[in-house]
Amino acid sequence: MKSIIVGTAGHIDHGKTALVKALTGIDTDRLEEEKRRGITIDLGFAHMGLVGADGEPLRVGFVDVPGHERFVRNMLAGVGGIDLVLLVIAADESIKPQTREHFDILQLLGVQSGITVLTKSDAVDADTLDVVRLEVGEFLRGTFLDTPKSDNPNLDNLTSIVAVSSLTGAGLDDLKRAMIAAAAEVQPRDSRALPRLPIDRVFTMKGFGTVVTGTLVAGTIHRDEELEVFPTGRRVRVRGLQVHGRAADAAVAGQRTALNLAGASTEDLSRGMTLAPVATFTVTRRVDVQLRLLSSAPRPLKSRTRVHFHSNTMETVTEITLHGVKQLAPGSEAFARLKLPEAALLLPGDRFIIRQFSPVVTIGGGAVLDPAPVPRMPGHDVFLKNLAAGDPEPMLRARIARRGHGGISMPRLIAETGGTRSSLETRLAQAVKEGRVLRIGDLFVDAPAMVRLQQLVVSSVDWFHRKNSLVGGIPREALREQVRASAEVFNAVLDLLTREKRIEVVGDLVRLRDHGVVMKDEEAESKKKIEDAFAGAGLKVPALHEVLAGLKVDKARAQKIVTLLLRDKVLVKISEELVFHRTALEELRRLVAAQKAKSPKMDVATFKELTGISRKYAIPLLEYLDRERVTRRVGDAREIL
Repeated sequence: MKSIIVGTAGHIDHGKTALVKALTGIDTDRLEEEKRRGITIDLGFAHMGLVGADGEPLRVGFVDVPGHERFVRNMLAGVGGIDLVLLVIAADESIKPQTREHFDILQLLGVQSGITVLTKSDAVDADTLDVVRLEVGEFLRGTFLDTPKSDNPNLDNLTSIVAVSSLTGAGLDDLKRAMIAAAAEVQPRDSRALPRLPIDRVFTMKGFGTVVTGTLVAGTIHRDEELEVFPTGRRVRVRGLQVHGRAADAAVAGQRTALNLAGASTEDLSRGMTLAPVATFTVTRRVDVQLRLLSSAPRPLKSRTRVHFHSNTMETVTEITLHGVKQLAPGSEAFARLKLPEAALLLPGDRFIIRQFSPVVTIGGGAVLDPAPVPRMPGHDVFLKNLAAGDPEPMLRARIARRGHGGISMPRLIAETGGTRSSLETRLAQAVKEGRVLRIGDLFVDAPAMVRLQQLVVSSVDWFHRKNSLVGGIPREALREQVRASAEVFNAVLDLLTREKRIEVVGDLVRLRDHGVVMKDEEAESKKKIEDAFAGAGLKVPALHEVLAGLKVDKARAQKIVTLLLRDKVLVKISEELVFHRTALEELRRLVAAQKAKSPKMDVATFKELTGISRKYAIPLLEYLDRERVTRRVGDAREIL
């Protein structure tokens, strides 16, 4: 069964509510004040069933909006999720101010389907009705309500303007036929997408508790599902669910939906909030958009102007910073960044309306391009143009590319785009296959950015070698911090460069392929002097600082030479103060092994006698042997292993 949402639009007292009642039998004016004053103040809802052009049932939900200029903010909360509009114009008054403003709003919101309805046709004669029809036709020329845009044969005998009388019922059957034909052209919303339900009503129902309603703009919501309330982050459970007034197990995109929620009171919820999957999206206070200023706007829009902002059911005040221009002339478009006073859930493609701060009139609108803008960088406008072009795969690659070699994780990509994991995987599959995008774990990384990172790593290692000729390579972690790469990406780059034989990783050091330590004459001489000093000392080694003090090189270079000898295991550091030559320690191991044949255990005194050294050397050497598993301490003695 296909479901569509039909919204009304038009001037006050042009018969929108009466028309919905004539079609559905439901009076959408539910408030006592509305009934007393005879005008619609807030959103009203109704539903009806029709038989579609293909013979299948068609479920139609109505959102009836107020027509008074004081309640445009309520109107805006209702029209964001509609599929088809009934632009209502009274035959006895023709086009009025709110007809124009409502129609501007519809076009800014990107509504593409609709029917123009001339109500109160019984209040005028045929000649007057024809004149009004001509006026309205001229007003709509060149817009989405100009003429039927389909080859559908059901539209052949219909005009784009239907005259009706809610009082007598005249023309209602023609209107229903026009709605059925137009509904056939409406593309169904994606029920497999991630669900989003902008809340337009919150109330308590006796025996049930907290209830919210809204138009499900995407995805599917099931009974007993856990959802998150944005922007507050509160988690709720769907205790019960209704679609167009009937209990259901699930609601799908394009349906008017009522949810009975557990986990929140009416004080915790309000119009403008959104229900969506738990831990999937992130709220934002900065949004990059494509903005169009109406040609009827009273004045140019200056950068850093504050305006009223409406999107889906939310309303707030925002500051607009224009990109590339200081002001926007009426009828013009520009990219802009919106600064919201409080965090909100907005996703790419969400349409919005802006109204002048004072006096409050509609002046423009547009579409969200990027709800997660990064600090402006060269090429930012090119990035926004890629997003505005609307081609999914280049849009995704642009989002990946702007992250450089940092890449973007799948959960973050989902949060930025609103796409599902499967849809994003599908759209990026070709780019990954062709190597334009790299997949590193759960990260998508721009291939050119990875090439630049490889070049940076090689040049950084080369620079390190030139500045540190006595060091075998740059420590791995120091290199990663220098090139500012995540561990995952950095490891992937090292693996790639290693396979290409451009670098080699030796232990904790990264160096260029076949790179060796280059020493000057005095450095080579100092190296030999250090090695000879410790090799000749046996186990009675001198203090390291005394040996270094006698060298021709400076202290920094001397320390690097020692580091080199330690790395190559020519010298072994067994404590903070004691360094031994490896031959001395090898001889020590042979002595201890020979001692085991005499006795499996030895104490400190025996060890001192065996080696001919003082306690100063004996204790650190015994601890070294323990660490090397040559001996094991048992009480005051050592067991020789």
